[in-house]
Amino acid sequence: MIHPDYQEYLRTLPEQSTSPTSSSVDERRRAYRERALELRGPLEQMAEVRDGVLTLGERTLRYRLLVPPREGGDALVVFFHGGSFVVGDLDTHEALCRRLSADTSMRFLAIEYRLAPEHPFPAAIDDAVETLRYVAGHVEEFASPGTKVIAMGDSAGASLVAVAAALTRDELSLAGQVLIYPTLGPEVMTDSSHRYATGYILEMEHLRQDYQRYLGDWTDHTDPRVTPLFATDLAGSPPAIVVVAECDPLRDEAIAYAGLLEHFAVPVEILEAEGMLHGFLRMGHVIPDALDIIDDVAAHLRHYVARA
Repeated sequence: MIHPDYQEYLRTLPEQSTSPTSSSVDERRRAYRERALELRGPLEQMAEVRDGVLTLGERTLRYRLLVPPREGGDALVVFFHGGSFVVGDLDTHEALCRRLSADTSMRFLAIEYRLAPEHPFPAAIDDAVETLRYVAGHVEEFASPGTKVIAMGDSAGASLVAVAAALTRDELSLAGQVLIYPTLGPEVMTDSSHRYATGYILEMEHLRQDYQRYLGDWTDHTDPRVTPLFATDLAGSPPAIVVVAECDPLRDEAIAYAGLLEHFAVPVEILEAEGMLHGFLRMGHVIPDALDIIDDVAAHLRHYVARA
């Protein structure tokens, strides 16, 4: 059953039948950003907020480093935002990162990776992999030497984290991966993807259209970089926290991926938010109970780092 506050919020929304292809990419990005800033509410105070750029070969990626007021120094969380691989930026998910940073006493390094359709697959995957390699090899640029590194992603960003964590498992010693309602392939069909296909914030048909933008000319959907559920070996991947929402079309595939990780003996915790919809962690300003769930995610992350 949908949370009562969410039911009220859904009544305020216009019909979501408009296809992403009916608006330009710039218009969608502007609208997504404006909506995100409208919903985020007051920002948690940080001891320091530092913007900069990562130089990865011949390209640069913007980042934002968040330093919490009370710093535990246990880990640096590298965060990849959501937005169907097409929209989103450092500002759209900043409130979530700040809250988690304050709750965990950990530094957060948010990354603005390349977006489709200007930069189709595998550009974002390459950005995620090379970012983690760079941060792991230069952690002293962002935190104290020897600080543990955790990869965290939201929706499309969680897909990038799942892939990057698998691809680098033999070379990097990530302390953990946190997958927040990940999308795990363009053709994944589950009970939840049917039950909540339309009218629950994330429209499945819209997501599939964005996958087309993201993949461009790439047609092999069995590639585990496209559909992580097709991975044939995840042994040695970092321990995972998988966050799902009960009324999210992506719920079942996230749980399936958690099961796949467990099959390869990867420690996994699944945190399910009852009555919540896709994207709820950024909705604390209008869905107050979402803030309690953020705090719970943070508590689990602290325990993971303590055991790492």
